[in-house]
Amino acid sequence: MSWLQSKVSLASAAPESAPEQSIDSLVAQHYGFVWRVLRGLGFSRADADDAAQRVFMIVARKIENVNAGSARSFIYGSTLRVANNARRGLRRRREIATEDALDAAEPEALGPEQRAAVVEARALLSELLARLPDKFRRILILAELEQLEVPEIAALERLPVGTAASRLRTARQQFRELLDAARDRNPFLNEA
Repeated sequence: MSWLQSKVSLASAAPESAPEQSIDSLVAQHYGFVWRVLRGLGFSRADADDAAQRVFMIVARKIENVNAGSARSFIYGSTLRVANNARRGLRRRREIATEDALDAAEPEALGPEQRAAVVEARALLSELLARLPDKFRRILILAELEQLEVPEIAALERLPVGTAASRLRTARQQFRELLDAARDRNPFLNEA
């Protein structure tokens, strides 16, 4: 039995003082969110899988300290810390994640040109997001990819609502400027 499985078993036991959530339920509810945030922060699929597993290992170790109402906030904070640590390690290894474009599952209905355009667009999106400062990139990922409202973003980022709204406006503006500057590389603009 792995360490994580044993933690899951211990966390799932129902003593009087056990928290209201189990690691299983937290993983089921938040794994997709964690993985998408990591991908939005520039992680390859494999690195996002590894980092997400580390996040939930932390959550499993600290589950007794996680309040049911603030689980998402705790998990998000853990995700950012794991991402920062992992990025330092990745920079040292200087890996180039090229397999993402190749292993992305595309609907079979798309033709080769359309699939190539989707791959190019994803690469451009990843590059443009990487050029944004972290505080704006995180806000943009939460708003546009996760479809969270400003008050939810503010709670996760531990910011006043007005500051979160201001950062979102700035992030959108900076992203638009980067996208306009890369207009000739946008495969969907060149189709028409």
